[in-house]
Amino acid sequence: MAILDKFALQGKVALVTGGAGRYGRQIVAALAEAGAQTYMAARSLEALEAVAAAHRAAGRDVAALPLDQTNEGSILALREAILARSGRVDVLVNNAVARPMTQGFHDDAARFAESMQANATGLFMITRAFGDVMAGQGGGAIINIGSIQGMVGPDPTLYRETEMHGWYPDYFFHKGGLINLTRFVASYYGPQGVRCNCISAGGLFSESMPEPFVRQYSDRTFLGRLANDTDLMGIVVFLASDASLYITGANIPVDGGYTAK
Repeated sequence: MAILDKFALQGKVALVTGGAGRYGRQIVAALAEAGAQTYMAARSLEALEAVAAAHRAAGRDVAALPLDQTNEGSILALREAILARSGRVDVLVNNAVARPMTQGFHDDAARFAESMQANATGLFMITRAFGDVMAGQGGGAIINIGSIQGMVGPDPTLYRETEMHGWYPDYFFHKGGLINLTRFVASYYGPQGVRCNCISAGGLFSESMPEPFVRQYSDRTFLGRLANDTDLMGIVVFLASDASLYITGANIPVDGGYTAK
């Protein structure tokens, strides 16, 4: 097989949790454009369907399905729906994330527990549900979308001259844990040919960001900028494809050099 053919995803079935958000849109686009039959799943089905419909209009195979990641029954119903339609699952991208701690470090403890139900317990449940399918069929790829905030501590200097802050303990907690869960899952499913890797993404540029934050964050990277709306696409296709068959248990920063500086 020619090397570029190893990156193709024709014949593969992929599930992306979330998908209508800022990272999710480019992840779905990457998988669908590379040829995968791609499912998007989240609570906000109307927003997902709008994205899926645009892909179908462009000739790509994308569908939206409901998912409440805090509910194991919802996860298992999603699994059955995909298997009924496609008969297999080759790629799971754990991209969905809940951010209930809007008040930061001094938010109510119940908000922390709410975050963990979706971002820790829920992520474990969906990984197990679809990992078991992949193990039974002899292989697959699980891709966890992490963050540089799971690798380093908060840098308050990024937020000078703004009303922003980075004091979100739940996010740092579960993104840090996600890296080691990736290693656990890679070990557990490795004998069945299932790979599990983590992408620790850097900050994604938005027009709504204050200019001081954009400047200070950009100065913190080697490449001098925040991520754009295509920067995750290549690594997602690589980790989903046969081009990465000997890579598992890895955490790969995609951050313009932020964590290397």
